[in-house]
Amino acid sequence: MTEEILSPPLEAQVLIDDLDNAKFYINRELGMLEFQRRVFEEAMDERNPLLERVKFLAILGSNLDEFFMVRVGGLVMQRDAGVYSLTKDGLTPNLQLIEIRKIANKLMVESREYWHHTITPLLEKNGIHILSYNQLTERQCEFANGYFEEVVYPTLTPLAFDPGHPFPHISNLSLNLAVSILDEDQEEHFARVKIPSSLPQLVPIKRSSGGYRRDGSTPRHHYFIWLSHLIKENIQSLFPGMRILESHPFHVTRNADFEIQELEAGDLLEVMEESVRNRRFGKVIRLIVDKSMPGNIQDLLAQNLDMDNRDIYALDSPMNMYSLMDLVQIDLPNLKYRPFIQSIPERFRQKDIFDGNSIFSTIRSHDILLHHPYDSFLPVVDFLRAAARDPNVLTIKMTLYRVGKNSPIVKTLLEARRDFGKQVAVLVELKARFDEESNIGWAKMLEQEGVHVTYGLVGLKTHCKIALVVRKEGETIRRYMHLGTGNYHHVTANLYEDMGLFTADTDIGADASDLFNYLTGYSNKKEYRKLLIAPINLRQKFEQMIEREITIHKKKKNGHLIFKMNSLVDPVIIMKLYQASQAGVKVDLLIRGICSLKPGIKGLSENIRVVSILGRFLEHSRVYYFHNDGEEEIFLGSADLMPRNLNQRVEILFPVEDKVLVRQIRKNILELYLMDNVKARLMKSDGTYTRIKPNSKRSAKNAQEILIERASRRKFTTQE
Repeated sequence: MTEEILSPPLEAQVLIDDLDNAKFYINRELGMLEFQRRVFEEAMDERNPLLERVKFLAILGSNLDEFFMVRVGGLVMQRDAGVYSLTKDGLTPNLQLIEIRKIANKLMVESREYWHHTITPLLEKNGIHILSYNQLTERQCEFANGYFEEVVYPTLTPLAFDPGHPFPHISNLSLNLAVSILDEDQEEHFARVKIPSSLPQLVPIKRSSGGYRRDGSTPRHHYFIWLSHLIKENIQSLFPGMRILESHPFHVTRNADFEIQELEAGDLLEVMEESVRNRRFGKVIRLIVDKSMPGNIQDLLAQNLDMDNRDIYALDSPMNMYSLMDLVQIDLPNLKYRPFIQSIPERFRQKDIFDGNSIFSTIRSHDILLHHPYDSFLPVVDFLRAAARDPNVLTIKMTLYRVGKNSPIVKTLLEARRDFGKQVAVLVELKARFDEESNIGWAKMLEQEGVHVTYGLVGLKTHCKIALVVRKEGETIRRYMHLGTGNYHHVTANLYEDMGLFTADTDIGADASDLFNYLTGYSNKKEYRKLLIAPINLRQKFEQMIEREITIHKKKKNGHLIFKMNSLVDPVIIMKLYQASQAGVKVDLLIRGICSLKPGIKGLSENIRVVSILGRFLEHSRVYYFHNDGEEEIFLGSADLMPRNLNQRVEILFPVEDKVLVRQIRKNILELYLMDNVKARLMKSDGTYTRIKPNSKRSAKNAQEILIERASRRKFTTQE
């Protein structure tokens, strides 16, 4: 046998020694735009109901708004500060901005073309008409003008720009009209009119109860006009005695990536309130203008907004794609996903389970897994409500990241303190981006009722999801926990796929108490019994478990990792996964969003498969499976494999130790996702994705639909 055969191929040998090479990594920001491309594909998927396709276009618009506010805003700050450091894939901030402009512009152009040429005609066929002003009938025109005079006109404030009037402030995400005016002396002036965001952006101009006619033949018709168009057509009333030369819509996006200087903050609550206010004044990093806007007005806006002309995007309407969400509210069930039946886990089904001792004895006897939204979120609310009212419960402790408006979770905590005198301690994360105002409001309300409210640790976001109930049982104290992968948000629990675990495990309970001591007091504890906690031990333990799988595989040849998450970016973890693949370990990655790893490269990652699933629900759970030579281990939690999650956030990964639940997650969830050939896309080594297509209609497997069917077949269910 020759030396050439004995030695590994040269290519493989180079790769083994060069895992740090930039060519083996995908840029995070470009990976996020690739995810937005997949969102757009869902809008183009004819198998989705029509109004759900409209919803995906609206989501795309909202996602791009946030992408520019946060990710592009951060890159602009780096570029302006003269930062030239390279990302793992070898790009400077400026090079990233150049690539982002090209890709994002293409996405924004194509999505609007698709809206006009494909979606709008389909809406027309189904009785949903978005009309221009000159398409209105006489009666419709009378109604629209009456609406303008009675409702819209009083909310408008035209702002002039001349030597006596400084250029008006254009707030973040605002939609505006740039108006060119000629006065009686034939001098040209500029004015700005803000489109009120408090009013529907699509104005209904004929009331209808919705739905189809009784015979099911033809739809009842719904007519709309864009609010911006209605204002534009009536703009003369705002400038009496003047001649309107032209008016054009534009949409402003400002940088929202602010760094909170916590070390200098005497009162974090006050600092966060100031930060929310300052977001309105961040640097303009994107200006969307109508394609018809002439260059001189574009230049005027760019100069006075102190922005780069390269960040102007001339597009077709709508300027603000998220406003399409108004159409989703129309009551046309045949154009939406069918409502589904949520399940209640069998152990929670007996009558009066959440009264008295029943819920606690049930959790004490057996860990209980919830898989939302297929399983109802109600047991989580009921668990806390039972704890609030149980005379034996001494303390309730929780972390709150995003809870939304009218939160039943927060109301239950208030009730526990106010009506039942429980000791309640809550960590409210004020730095949850774009939920700051809501969280500030809840924090103040909780404090007013005597709840112990803390805001986390300096320099760290608290992202973990945990509720701890301390209960006196005879002469002993027992802890009951709910740990989850998603937020304690009753609305998104019906829209996001997440998992939660009820347990009374004594070691996890002790770890939970130590964690809350770490969050609310002073603790330098490094060792935890079962929980993996970032930034304390999660990274170290996680890397050790990957290395353990590699070691086992070299002996037993049965290594298998299945990781499900939102994003994989961390370069050290990626290198570990490359090493696992090189050793022959089978690696299946279910990654909804960003994946900076490149699969399928010979000698490096040919044993790694990356699958992205986008569907009716936002895949949000983080699940980490280790085969471990048959002694299977699964960890659930809030942490993606990103540097921010592992280094700059307080995160939890918690073990699922019940063998039945481990098998259930692996077989009925993870393996099901890996068999999906309807909503799944396979990542190629260049970072692009290709749809996995079934061989026939009979062989089609849509994991989310299968999970809906399973939930609907179970007894004791609740309507979504």
